[in-house]
Amino acid sequence: MTALAERREMIVGVDPQHQSRPALAWAADEAHRRQLALRLLLAVPPSHDTRHADSTAHHIELRRRGAEALTSAASWIRERHGKLEVITDLLDGVPAPALCRHSAQARMVVLGSRRLGRAEEFFSASSVVVPVSAQANCPVVVVGEPEHVTQQPPYLVVGVDGSQASRAAVAQAFEEASLRGAGLRALWVWPPPVVSFTDEAEAVQERRRLLSETTAGWSEKYPDVALTHEVVRGHPVEELARASEHALAVVVGRRGRGGHTGMRLGSVVHGLLHRALSPVITVPTP
Repeated sequence: MTALAERREMIVGVDPQHQSRPALAWAADEAHRRQLALRLLLAVPPSHDTRHADSTAHHIELRRRGAEALTSAASWIRERHGKLEVITDLLDGVPAPALCRHSAQARMVVLGSRRLGRAEEFFSASSVVVPVSAQANCPVVVVGEPEHVTQQPPYLVVGVDGSQASRAAVAQAFEEASLRGAGLRALWVWPPPVVSFTDEAEAVQERRRLLSETTAGWSEKYPDVALTHEVVRGHPVEELARASEHALAVVVGRRGRGGHTGMRLGSVVHGLLHRALSPVITVPTP
């Protein structure tokens, strides 16, 4: 598998029925910023009924629509960034597994969000957001809302909890902030206990220490990134979603790799995919 820093392209998943211009714009801008090629990938799922001739005709029609969607998306991106290398890839197969396979050679995978409910996302046959975010071999960006570029000064948010997954998220967040000339808010959300047996002030101080420890060294590597530390009480999904309201993006780590359906995606990450008011960047643990 190619090391992440050596990968020379980004992938954006194209949905012919729900083409997401915010996702295309985010992917094109990011590929241009990093001087990477941009691959537009569209997978046409197999027909469920293979016993009748009209299933073949239906599949051919789906491929035709897919090719048109790719051509349209590529033209739109070239108008935005004329010198960007754009590759179109029309495949046969289920979209989520196809994107996961190709993620092994990509710097990032970018997806649009259809804002499905959580149950719809799990059980929809065309669902890609949850399984790809859970299984991809590179960071996955889900763009439901555009970057809030009018916020001054601009900043990103990174969720920290002291885990190895959040350390990977911190590394990605610093890189993203530096590329954009933005600040970084490192946020540790501390759920309130039903019954507290600890000294509140002491517990907050300990979490501040752990937060500083997790981000230690990155400010030296990225001196242009203004870093702030915050420890707040509340539900992690609600607080991170609230912090994302004016952010360029919210960055979170992913523990391990999901199962076949992506059902093992962490509850905080899963919640943010549906609640965040900015793009969500999910980072796998190395």
